[in-house]
This record gives sequence, C-alpha cells and structure tokens, in this order.
Amino acid sequence: MNLDASSPDLGYQSGFGNEFSSEALPGALPVGQNSPQKAPYGLYAELFSGTAFTMVRSEARRTWMYRIQPSANHPAFVKLERQLAGGPLGPVTPNRLRWNPLPIPAEATDFIDGLVGMVANSGAEKPSGISIYHYRANTSMQRVFFNADGELLLVPEQGRLRICTELGRLDLEPLEIAVIPRGLKFRVELLDPQARGYVAENHGAPLRLPDLGPIGSNGLANPRDFLTPVAYYEDTRQSTPLVQKFLGELWGCELDHSPLNVVAWHGNNVPYKYDLRRFNTIGTVSFDHPDPSIFTVLTSPTSVPGLANLDFVIFPPRWMVAENTFRPPWFHRNLMNEFMGLIQGSYDAKAEGFLPGGASLHSCMSAHGPDGETCTKAIAAELQPSKIDNTMAFMFETSQVLRPSRFALECPQLQSNYDACWASLPVTFTPNRR
Repeated sequence: MNLDASSPDLGYQSGFGNEFSSEALPGALPVGQNSPQKAPYGLYAELFSGTAFTMVRSEARRTWMYRIQPSANHPAFVKLERQLAGGPLGPVTPNRLRWNPLPIPAEATDFIDGLVGMVANSGAEKPSGISIYHYRANTSMQRVFFNADGELLLVPEQGRLRICTELGRLDLEPLEIAVIPRGLKFRVELLDPQARGYVAENHGAPLRLPDLGPIGSNGLANPRDFLTPVAYYEDTRQSTPLVQKFLGELWGCELDHSPLNVVAWHGNNVPYKYDLRRFNTIGTVSFDHPDPSIFTVLTSPTSVPGLANLDFVIFPPRWMVAENTFRPPWFHRNLMNEFMGLIQGSYDAKAEGFLPGGASLHSCMSAHGPDGETCTKAIAAELQPSKIDNTMAFMFETSQVLRPSRFALECPQLQSNYDACWASLPVTFTPNRR
C-alpha cells in the first residue's frame, strides 16, 4: 500500500536488499528512464548513492529520488557551537568496563543533542570501523539531520520513536531496530515523553544479512521481516534547520523548505526496520553452548572472509535444551571486541549489575564469562529443558579494538567494581578426587 501526503497512517514494504519503488502521488515515478527531461509533476530527479558507482551489482546501493526541490538547494554549512557530547577518545585501557544507564537530561534535549559518544575504533574519516553512542531525548527534533560519516543502527531501550526520512516514515519501539543509510536526511520525533537507547555508527561496508552456511536456507533473521517505508513527502515553505555530521563534527544551515520532500523513489539504498522478536533462534539440542555468532542479525563484512567490521548480535528469549553441559555462555577470550547492551529483563550470564540501558565492554583477548553467582547456579542446576524468557540483550561486535571516550571513562555511571563479579568464583579443584 502506498500513501498520499494527507494520509495519517504508515505503510511498509517487506524484504531485505530488494529493489523497492514507491510513489505518494500516482504516476510520480517515471517509466523507462531514471532521469527524464521532464519528470512527472515537475519534480527533480536525484540519485542517492551509498556505494561507489563501479561497485559490483550485487553490492551496489543506490536510490533514485523524485523530489520537489533538489538537495543541492542549500546555503553554506557553518560549524555549530554545540557539538556531540562524549568528547575525544580517552587513554588506552585493556580493562573490562561496565556502565549503569545514563540518565535522561532534565533540560529539553532532542535526539542530536542527546547523543553521547561512548567508544570508537577509528576516526570518522576512515573507510572502516565503528563508533557507538547512547542517545537520550525528551523532545522531538525541530530540525533535520544527516550523517555523512556512516550508516546508523538504532536500538531503542525505552520510548517509541517516529523516524521521518526522505523516503518515508518508520515507527520504532523497544525490541525493534532501524538502520538509516549514510547521508539520508531524517528527523526523530518522540511518541512517548522520553526515549533512550543505543546507536552504532558503521563507517565500513553497509550492513547486510549474514550468510547461513551449514544452517541452510532458513533461520536467524528472515528477509521478509525487514520493513522499509513507502513514499511520504512534506511540501512546506517554512524555515527548517538542516544539520549534518561530517568527520565527527556538526555543521548546520537554514533551509526555506523541508528537505523531506521526496514524492517518489525507487532503489535499494533505503532505511529499514526489524522486529527482534521475529528472530528465528538456532540452538543446541545435544550439548555445549553454541558460539554467539549463531545469534547474528546483521553484519558489515571486511575484505577478510568471516572477519566482521561490525556484527549486530542479539540474545533473545529461547529454549535451552541440552544434556550434561554448562548452560550459560562459557568463559572465553576472544579476538573480537564486544560492546553489550540490554534492552529489557536480565542477561543470562550476569546475575546483577547489568541493567537495561547500561552497557559493557570486553576488548580483544579480555577474559570474561558468567559471573560467580551465575556460574555456581549453572553447575548445580538440574539439566531439564528450560526457557530463557523476558530478556533481550545485544552485542555490537567488531574486529578492531574499541577505545572508550573520555566521558565514558570519567562519568559516574562507570562501575568501579565490575571485576569483582568474578572474584567470588570459588576454587573447586580436588586433585585427589575426580
């Protein structure tokens, strides 16, 4: 279903990686050529490229837009006085870190002002790497934003959002995620009094579904469960601030119209959302906890097969059905770097201290695993089929080391005693008795 500009409802198209098309006015999409001499309704044709022109067809991301005014119609951008919170990266540390949830500000704060840089592994000018933010907001944006530094993966923890983009609108709630392509203009409106969550900024290859390998043709996240919006445009003649993030800095200008003025479009460089509750979990039915890669929703690959620039991994409600084995995630040291968050409930590897809205960082080769209380219970547990329920934890995993920001290392939410959760592990070794 496509919507016209007066419709109060939302519409979606399903699928991942498809060539989509949508028009808010009938016949707004040209037939036969992308950039006609005279586009329907007097619209301007504009190509929105998310990859290099010469990228192989299977990897190319691009969308043709037919809009009331072209994006080129803007004055010079000026660096804003107020920049993103979080500050520069702090000193190098190999230590395991964990944070309590950041409070939502008391003063009026929109999505942009509520972004706080927590960790990063490359500068915004690099062609790979990620940066991770928390967002906190209590008011809707009255301006429009685009990020020239990378695509954005939004993970709400509390509060519903309406993301108004050039290509249409996405309503988002906790337990759903959204991906906004690099450079796409959008505005975040709050559907609840306040909102909080996580953002991964991906500087590398665009996110896509992981290959399933021996799993076969079904399982994990199904393409049909991803939703992209239908065309919806704003035809206004009022002053609209436009803000862009460029090489880590915020720049702004003033438009005399809304830049969300795309009447029709077709392509595959599009925003999309996904309901994490639709993830088809694959688990063991014999023994041993599988690798966390079995929970990958989306991945940004590198030139090395199997080595991700960014993996988005979830730990959803699921049945644990296995015999004579340790049920929680085992103790491990990992080449990858793991930034974890919690959307709701509790995480099955931590008895306490890891709260919804909080986060943890386990860097390359940093030893971690279940805390003392969880481990003791797991060893003594009766191994019957059981269900892990009322939970949703996730992980941004990357192959490059993540460095915390100065803010993240100095804020009062940083837990000073995180290492103590493993100190209670008893020595149970008995060399004289098996």
